[in-house]
Amino acid sequence: MASAEDKEDQLVDPISSNPKFDRAESKIAVAGHPIHAMLVAFPIGLTGCAFGADLFYWWTGDLFWARAAIWGAGMAFLMGLAAGVSGTVELLSVPGIRARAASWTHFVVAMTLLSILGANWGFRLYGYEKALLPWGLMLSALSAGMALFAGWHGGKLVFDYQVGTSSTGN
Repeated sequence: MASAEDKEDQLVDPISSNPKFDRAESKIAVAGHPIHAMLVAFPIGLTGCAFGADLFYWWTGDLFWARAAIWGAGMAFLMGLAAGVSGTVELLSVPGIRARAASWTHFVVAMTLLSILGANWGFRLYGYEKALLPWGLMLSALSAGMALFAGWHGGKLVFDYQVGTSSTGN
């Protein structure tokens, strides 16, 4: 039998006692596949592509890379909007997701990232080759770092807390 001292050493998350804590299945899904999880790969990958294209432009001076970066930044923003809408609806409609602090961290970082992606794209729309150095490159670097941070927290929700996964095993 565990002593009182052993019980004190065990940390328990008080939110886990919430009866809705374990209800974290995705409500926005197609055939059991969460839409947010399917969409989020695009803005993450495109953010990395825009940053890579910016680095290649800085290195080579070839305008092809500046044009590639504006497309990458723009599509990262637009796909980020779609992923953001589906993720926000999930956050607000599923009690088990809403109850976790990691969900709110992921949400705030992702919305900040979305704002920076929009600024990065908008900054380039009228003269992408002039907007790239140094501000476009810095916005792309910041976006890439924030995408890693937001993705880390999103992965934590899925892998550590099984948020958005099906409990049926199908």
